[in-house]
Amino acid sequence: MWMIVMFDLPVIEKAERLAATQFQNALLDMGFEMAQFSVYMRFCSSQTQVDTYCKYVERSLPGGGKVNILQFTDKQYERIITFRGKVNQGLPKLPDQFNLF
Repeated sequence: MWMIVMFDLPVIEKAERLAATQFQNALLDMGFEMAQFSVYMRFCSSQTQVDTYCKYVERSLPGGGKVNILQFTDKQYERIITFRGKVNQGLPKLPDQFNLF
């Protein structure tokens, strides 16, 4: 499963900028990586892990703005089409699998 956190936070006042930065840092501390500005993503191994990270994100929410959390499967993630300029970047790289013995 993949999680995407998308947000639009107010950054007019100094306190709002600080809250937005703290939220972004909290996402990074949780293992999310920035896909685009205000869009962070993370791979989760199960629905239980997705639910846990949703709670962590909820605890880190700033006072204002809008935050959306999307969830989708590896199969859906494989179908993402990404362009950098006019160049197609190809399929996204899936995370490495770990073997536990």
